[in-house]
Parts: sequence; C-alpha cells; structure tokens
Amino acid sequence: MRSRWTRLSAWREVRRENWARHPRRAPSRAARDCGENGRVTVPTPTEDEIDTRVLAHVYDVALLDLDGVVYIGASAVHHAPEALLAAREEGMRLAFVTNNASRAPEAVAAHLTELGIEAFDGEVVTSAQAAARLLAERLRPGARVLVVGGDGLRSALDEKGLVPVSSATDAPEAVVQGFAPQVDWRALAEGSYAVAQGLPWIASNADRTIPTQRGIAPGNGALIEVIRAATGREPVVAGKPEPPMHREAMLRSGAVRPIVVGDRLDTDIEGAARAGADSLLVFTGVATAADAVLAPAQARPMYLGEDLRALHLPGASLLVRAGSTRRGAWSAAVDGGVARLQRSPGDGREPAGTASDEVDGLDAVRALCGAVWPSPQPVDPDSVYRALRDAGIE
Repeated sequence: MRSRWTRLSAWREVRRENWARHPRRAPSRAARDCGENGRVTVPTPTEDEIDTRVLAHVYDVALLDLDGVVYIGASAVHHAPEALLAAREEGMRLAFVTNNASRAPEAVAAHLTELGIEAFDGEVVTSAQAAARLLAERLRPGARVLVVGGDGLRSALDEKGLVPVSSATDAPEAVVQGFAPQVDWRALAEGSYAVAQGLPWIASNADRTIPTQRGIAPGNGALIEVIRAATGREPVVAGKPEPPMHREAMLRSGAVRPIVVGDRLDTDIEGAARAGADSLLVFTGVATAADAVLAPAQARPMYLGEDLRALHLPGASLLVRAGSTRRGAWSAAVDGGVARLQRSPGDGREPAGTASDEVDGLDAVRALCGAVWPSPQPVDPDSVYRALRDAGIE
C-alpha cells in the first residue's frame, strides 16, 4: 500500500491540473443570497446521516481555522496532513480560514505547502478579503481606501477594484484596519484623522492579542483601541466571530453544507453559530476540556474531537447532545450546582450513538457537556475542573 506521503505527491499533480482548469467554485446559493450580516440557511444533517456517516461525508466543505488546528507556528499539528489528505480523497473540499490580515493568500498557501499540507491561493480565505468585500459593497469601483495595515489588506483591495492609499490627505472614501507588524504611530494617526472625518471604518478583526514565538503580543484589537480612543467611533468588524468572515469563506468555496473546524470558542465556534453553520471543536490549540464544558450558549460546538482525525469518525460518536449524560462508560450529573462525573465498568455495551474511549478519549467531556449545558442552575466552575481532573482529563 502506498504511504500517505506518496499519495500526497500523486494527489498534488492531479490537483494542480484540476485547479488550473477550475480555479474557483461558484458560490452556493445560500452564501450568494445571504445578507451582509452573513447568516445563511444551511441544510441541516438528518439524524440518520449523523448516526451512520463520517463528518467528511456529511459536510461538503471544511472551513478550517489555521493556528491551533492545522499548524502551530512553524509545525503542522500532529495528524493534520494525513487527515486533510484523506478528507480530500473522500471528496470533501477544504477552505483555510484565518483572521490574520497581514499575509496575502498566496503566502498562507505557500506556508501550508511547506508543512506538507497542499493548499492553493483560492482555498485560503482571510479577514482582509472579508473586509474588502464589505467595502466593495459600500463604495464605487475605483474608490480610494486608507489602509492601516499591511500587504494582505492591499492585495484584497486590489482584487475588489479598490485603490489603497496611505494618508488621510489622499482623499480616501473609507478606512480599513488590520494587523501588520509595521503598523506604527504615523499609520494610526492617519487612520484617526480619516475616521474622525466620519468615513466608513472597517476592521479586519478584533483579536486583542496574537501569539508569537516570544509570547503574547498586541493584536489588531489593541490597535483598534488606539483609533477608538482618538475618535470615539466604533468600526464594523469583518473577521471571526462576526458573520462576514464565514460568509466570505462560503462564497469563495461554494459550500452548501459547511462545517467550521476550530480550536477557539470565542472566534471559531461562536463565529460558526452566528453564520448558521455546524462546528467541530478540536483540542489541539487554545480550548481545553473545561472551556468546552463551561462554554456560553452562543459558543457551544455541535461536535467535539481530539484533532482533525475527527473528520473521519461518525458524527454520532462526536456529537454533544444537551441532556445526554451517558457516553460510553461515563455518566455525568449536576446536583445543586455541582458537576459530577462517574465511570462505571458496565457490561461492555454502549448506548447507540456513543463513542468508546478508544475512539478519542472524550466521552467524559461529552457526557459532562450534556449535563452542564442544559442545567437550569448555575454550575460551579471549580466542580467542573475537579470532575475533569479526577477523570484524568486536563
């Protein structure tokens, strides 16, 4: 049998030829017809589909977050290259969706390819592109837009027929702001001067921090605060968790029934909910098991999976059902605001639609979510941490 990497090399050649012929899918009707708030009507999987089919067969496109899902820094997440290759071979399409507006799609695709994850420019969707679409819907073709950011924003504006400028004296008709390491006081001042004139102000994303090799650094959200403080105005935000980001991904990928895959509740999972899409939370990045159990109602995933291999597991084994407090050998309960987990040896049989611990080890987390999420009374967070710790789950 050929290795995954041999198959990847063969797939690359076929993919290059197909991509040259068909560089971009037509937008799905759901994405094309949605309003600028970005929420769409996505066909809901049937119970039978969830019970009998793996996620890569239930959904046509995976809208993948990058950092913490596909890669971490300069390394691919464990199992990601093989899982994504297998998803493609099963007919699932991929879109790489990032709030990072500093890099153009071709740079992101090149980085992914270096990590052994084949990606093409048209499969990368950035918050800069979502911001540029919002501007193109508001402005005339050829309008000037003041850029407080980097090359990713400029290339996205070029794609939409808008003209990037760098000064408030260049007669801009709008301001777009996104993170770039070179953003300095002068750029922020020019943005403030233009925003103070009442021009439309679009921000690519509002992430307050970004991870770097040396630690946590200020993100675009922190830079937004500078212009907000100078002008007293609020921007329209395009990136996750706001709906325009996943709307952009659906438009570019032609998704009909997408699934959002992320590692952050406050951007990926909440963004999916706002866009009307199902979501899979993986535990290879930011979110912990306790975060999932304690997630607010607007940021609760439909599925929990250890990593991208979850795309190849039956939906029922990953699904979190509110009120379903028994998963595999684990049962959960909330009593007087205290969350509890108990493991019982049982008789070796499992209820239908549950996963065994051998699948991914997350049955205890799913059971606890099933007990905590519908609880009519507040649940003590310390009891959640304690229950998971006693179960050997960090």
